[in-house]
Amino acid sequence: MLSVEFLKKLRQIELSTRKIMNSTFVGEYKSTFKGTGMEFVDVREYLPGDDIRSIDWKVTARMGRPYVKKFVEERELTVILCVDASGSGYFGTRAQFKLEQSAQVAATIAYSAVSNNDKVGLLFFTDRVERFVPPRKGRQHVLRLVRDILTFEPAARGTRPAAALEFVLHLLKHRAIVFLISDFLGPGYAGDAIRIPLGVAARRHDVVAIPITDPAESELPAVGLVELEDAETGERVIVDSSNATLRRRYREHALAECTRRDRLFTQLGIDSIPLAVNEDFTPRLHRFFQMRARRFH
Repeated sequence: MLSVEFLKKLRQIELSTRKIMNSTFVGEYKSTFKGTGMEFVDVREYLPGDDIRSIDWKVTARMGRPYVKKFVEERELTVILCVDASGSGYFGTRAQFKLEQSAQVAATIAYSAVSNNDKVGLLFFTDRVERFVPPRKGRQHVLRLVRDILTFEPAARGTRPAAALEFVLHLLKHRAIVFLISDFLGPGYAGDAIRIPLGVAARRHDVVAIPITDPAESELPAVGLVELEDAETGERVIVDSSNATLRRRYREHALAECTRRDRLFTQLGIDSIPLAVNEDFTPRLHRFFQMRARRFH
């Protein structure tokens, strides 16, 4: 049974997402993500200026005058939401957990896709593939995905995104849009552990990275002695946060990790939408859709 509090949260996400969708999101999504090929629909009589390579020679021979093939873009796409469900997703110091922000972002993308008659699937991963929901269409399917994100309890706490990317590469035979939603923290995102599988995935599919972070991960507040726990390994350590040198090194390390992450995306040609748990993500999504649409047009 789902609690009243959870149902309220689910309803809140649905209402906020529908409000967003009443803006220009669907149109922006449609202009941003194109179909994967061309589909033959009919023939018509040849007109001056038509590409002679599109002439249908069988119909031309039968009719006694030239005819060309008509094609339309294959509009239907497959969208896969790869959501990091590791222990660090249950961290948040600004009103909500990172995983809750992931749910709202995923819901918005999913609603955009199904409103455009595309299929959406969901993959949870930790240091393994935890669950896969096959791509389908429809509003009820989107609600099921959001519910799953909010209620899912993973078996593991670690992070190995390569497992998710390898699963997607094996599963999808045609080009798809893969949204990788994670905080991009941990050894699984270091060096070749992520560079190689992410690079292969980006060559076969349209990969979009969505890093979700919390402000406390980049700036340690000066509150004296605190006990910190690694949400993925359970390791604990006591630090003196009033130490200015410690806070500076903490800040520098966080900045270096962010720089390394963004450099990797640039090198692999992957678009990214960095988001924080305490911000309204819709302006960034708008800018991303608009930027992509201008690039492709």
